[in-house]
Amino acid sequence: MDTKFEWKEEYNIGVDIIDQEHQRLFRIINRLFAAREGDERESQWACQEGIKYFQGHAIKHFVEEERYMLSIGYKGFDRHRSIHKSFRENTLPALEQELARTGYSPEAMDHFLGVCTGWLVGHTLLEDRAIVGENVSPWENMLPEGETATLKKVIAQLVCDMFQLQTRVISDIYGGEKFGEGVYYRLVYGRGADENKLEILLAFEEKLLINTIGVTIGKQPEHLDAMLINASRYTARQLVGRVLEYFPALRTYELKEENLLSYEQLQRVFQRQPPQASLLFSTGGAGYFAFCMIAPHILEAGGGTPISHDNAVSEVEKYLQQEQAASGKPKILIVDDSLTIREGMRRLLAETYDVTVAESSVAAIRAITLNHPDLVLLDYEMPVCDGRQTLEMLRAEKEFADLPVMFLTGRRDRESMIQVMPLKPAGYLLKDSKPAELKKEVDAFFAK
Repeated sequence: MDTKFEWKEEYNIGVDIIDQEHQRLFRIINRLFAAREGDERESQWACQEGIKYFQGHAIKHFVEEERYMLSIGYKGFDRHRSIHKSFRENTLPALEQELARTGYSPEAMDHFLGVCTGWLVGHTLLEDRAIVGENVSPWENMLPEGETATLKKVIAQLVCDMFQLQTRVISDIYGGEKFGEGVYYRLVYGRGADENKLEILLAFEEKLLINTIGVTIGKQPEHLDAMLINASRYTARQLVGRVLEYFPALRTYELKEENLLSYEQLQRVFQRQPPQASLLFSTGGAGYFAFCMIAPHILEAGGGTPISHDNAVSEVEKYLQQEQAASGKPKILIVDDSLTIREGMRRLLAETYDVTVAESSVAAIRAITLNHPDLVLLDYEMPVCDGRQTLEMLRAEKEFADLPVMFLTGRRDRESMIQVMPLKPAGYLLKDSKPAELKKEVDAFFAK
């Protein structure tokens, strides 16, 4: 049986009733992994029963955890409960439908186990630790549950009306992860002399725009061009305008600024201020898109060049040139809890490679799942879940068993390297090396 999902001491938050149920859920998932490897017919039956067992215990655990949060007067109770509800009412049913539709195919089972394991690990390390004050939830300043639910329904209905696409929410805590080739668009709204502004961030998978806007205008190129970008801009403005009409407090806001963002600029937005709503949607095979709202404060700077009638043509052309230059480059994911290291490595490699960054193991796994990098540069020493444990989780997934991962480390001791050799790292980069030496080693990896 794989050991990567078995209980680790750092998952304890110090509350017995919660820790014991977490351990039980981990054991159930490990049994499912074992059942997944058995005889096909027996495996299907075992997985069906195991999934029912997992769901029952997960729901029971949510109830007990919520009861505990109420007993201690936990301030983040409402938000934490809404995350439970989303997993129970959105994620699990969607996974069940996929399993039923495919006859419990190996691919659907792998998807189920990957999603449930990733959710459980991430929720344990982030949200549950926040209960006992060990960290602060990044999602504590989200819109109230009722308004978030309304926003989901409004967006889904508008997309259905405009493009006849059935959408569903995959995540209501989208953290700016990359999914395939994308277009990132920023709209800033204000009203009169009021300094408080509303910021909307939209992330579209390239193929979604081609499959929707492209079809509408009778143009389906292999990649985006200026006409399709401009058509997408104005369609996005109409979509957002109609969304705001559903919320009385936002109806008087007027568009003040719009920008096309690079992926790096989108990441900086999320680093500077968590959004109040951050939804990732699937459209049933047509592509993904995300709708994020930051309100009422606008970011200080770094949102790209404002687009106006005077510079629209040149800005779109420049944007396309930048994105075309980025496409085709090898993709590198940099994972480090230090902002200094992340930004330093990003600047060092960005000219040659398509670089994304993540600040934790949970963020890394989500980024890898969505964007499939060609190489991961992984910090060896991270809090909560270190580089070795992160690589263990990746190696236990068939899809990532051969994903090249190089450790970023300040360690030089032989013992540490021996410990991770069974995980087949692609190499080691010493953080105190000169930038030119680091770049040379990365270049040498791709040259091979």
